[in-house]
Amino acid sequence: MAIRNVVIRGDALLTKKSRIVERFDERLHTLIDDMIETMHKKEGVGIAAPQVGVLRRVVIVEPNPETTMTLVNPEILERSGAVEGMEGCLSVPDVWGIVVRPDHVVVRAQDRDGREFQFSADGYAARIVCHEVDHLDGVLFTEKAIRFVNPDGEDEE
Repeated sequence: MAIRNVVIRGDALLTKKSRIVERFDERLHTLIDDMIETMHKKEGVGIAAPQVGVLRRVVIVEPNPETTMTLVNPEILERSGAVEGMEGCLSVPDVWGIVVRPDHVVVRAQDRDGREFQFSADGYAARIVCHEVDHLDGVLFTEKAIRFVNPDGEDEE
């Protein structure tokens, strides 16, 4: 496993749509393991493959320390509710914004070995899933923010 460099806003790679993963091999497993290690090192709660320079549909979501989910080729099947919440991003350091996201999502994805599964996520977990899946389509949270705030959640001047 290795810590990878995080791609920072301004790099055109972050605006591109990621490709479907078709090969579930050791190379994919290394990418996933590196993404998890990088996310932990950077103290994130999610990371998408484009953030480490790989245009593949892979995200890691960790809404709490006991739950680390690998989502390959994730697809959000259902969205419901709407809630405002503060977001930041490893690729947009020192910027925070308020983003409206669904409060509930149903997701279909594959695991690191290609097995398909489906799950529901609510609240914070739903927010992380949506944020990371946006990365796969070349969308940063800053494009969806309704306003920008400081790390304490107070409006920026």
